[in-house]
Amino acid sequence: MKINLPDIPESEQTPLVKGLIGIIEQLSDTVERQQEEITLLKDEINVLKGQKKRPKFKPSKLDTNTDEKSDQGSSDNKRSGSTKRSKNQTLTIHQDNIVQPEQPLPIGARFKGYRDFVVQELEIQSCNVRYRLACYLLPDGSTVTATLPNGLAGQHFGTRLRSYILYQYHQCQVTQPLLLEQLREWGIDISSGQLNRLLTENHDDLHEEKAELLAAGLQSTGYITTDDTGARHQGKNGFVTHIGNEWFAWFQSSDRKNRINFLSLLRAGNKGYQVNTCALNYMATNKLPAPQLALLANTPVTNFGCEEEWSAHLVQLGIVVKRHIQIATEGALLGCASENEALGKLAVISDGAGQFKVLQHGLCWVHAERLVHKLIPLNEGHREDIAQVRDEIWSFYKELKEYKKQPCDTKKSALSKEFDRLFTQKTRYELLNQQLKRLNKLKSSLLLVLERPEIPIHTNGSENDLREQVKRRKVSGGTRSDLGRQCRDTFSSLKKTCRKLGVSFWKYLNDRISQSNVIPSLGSLVLQKAHPASAY
Repeated sequence: MKINLPDIPESEQTPLVKGLIGIIEQLSDTVERQQEEITLLKDEINVLKGQKKRPKFKPSKLDTNTDEKSDQGSSDNKRSGSTKRSKNQTLTIHQDNIVQPEQPLPIGARFKGYRDFVVQELEIQSCNVRYRLACYLLPDGSTVTATLPNGLAGQHFGTRLRSYILYQYHQCQVTQPLLLEQLREWGIDISSGQLNRLLTENHDDLHEEKAELLAAGLQSTGYITTDDTGARHQGKNGFVTHIGNEWFAWFQSSDRKNRINFLSLLRAGNKGYQVNTCALNYMATNKLPAPQLALLANTPVTNFGCEEEWSAHLVQLGIVVKRHIQIATEGALLGCASENEALGKLAVISDGAGQFKVLQHGLCWVHAERLVHKLIPLNEGHREDIAQVRDEIWSFYKELKEYKKQPCDTKKSALSKEFDRLFTQKTRYELLNQQLKRLNKLKSSLLLVLERPEIPIHTNGSENDLREQVKRRKVSGGTRSDLGRQCRDTFSSLKKTCRKLGVSFWKYLNDRISQSNVIPSLGSLVLQKAHPASAY
């Protein structure tokens, strides 16, 4: 049901009329959202019945108008005046075949050299190697047997084949049944159980490297972007959290998405809880009652090695109210995480979800503008006001990008004043005024970039990194075993980080599976890449 309000002159808008218009706007917005929810439920029912659902419309691309690339001249993308790269200049020639003309050459023909024609080819064939391990009987009656080459580790499948299986499954997102069919067609004798074990077992070194990656990433640039999405596990709803920046990506699945879970991840592998100054300040800020706060502050024991020890300590102190336990636990987790010096300056950029509002918290401007974009105009005046406000927001967003390039106190003061003007203006649409008022209260988070020009002002990186998780969820539904879920997080983290560092994931897998370790650890590469870039 679409409601169109008539344009009422300002002189006729008495307090009663304005109040009624506001109520109508709110009711209309509620009806529209309920109608959208009903439509989504109908789509779900149609899918369950095997019918088609509504087509999806592309999201708004207004942000592309403020992209830094759009500021450059269009001549940069033209080929005129530029030298075209030879397609074969980077290829390695593995074999030369000299071809002579088929027809007989007449007398007097002179050889003038060769005209090169390069053909790229791929050889795919099974290669079965039998290792005959020599055995010797020693004079004392014992035996000595030769060992397999390094990298095989007792496996009946070679390092190249195992790397290929991991690459196909994690990089190319080939499902296990299709991968099994492909390998068998190529002459590989392998069962579905063996394939599953190759994908999930004996990857402890990679799991450790993934764990070390977060600690290095938190120290890399002084900021992270974060987001989460659904990830089913063992038939139940779960979640996967992404933490990263332009140099690394790190994923971790869990059964919950709250602040306790996020702070647990920021400990970067540490399982402890600590009551220190940082923890007590957090508890006081979040209004933990004074008696409970005093109990925690005066306890002689401040370090706890695991969740069980911490829970027992709270019970011993008599802290049993659910809300009090939550605040105290969040504070103790933050206290443990704060032992890492890198977290003292860490900025967390998110879409505004409550679980991420810790440390120096910055908000994504794309998500902030979305609050205005989703408003439903009821007349032409509302439509004009929404369009005008959105244009002003994106203009301000572009100015913030320019400030990041050349920050100065003059620009900082001007942008702060412009923010106040933009988000305190009054329009003809009451719901729009309420959203502007809401965004104005978030000024410190939206304008954190004025104090930290090096941080991003959107979470596009996190959303892009999470798309693979969404695609895998649609294809596979979810994971069945804890080991499978761990491998999904590990290989997603390693693959995305390799891509950001410019490291070939195929070469990386071959290097790690063969235990060559020629490629340095990804954590060390992140620190090497990020530290020069973070010198602002």
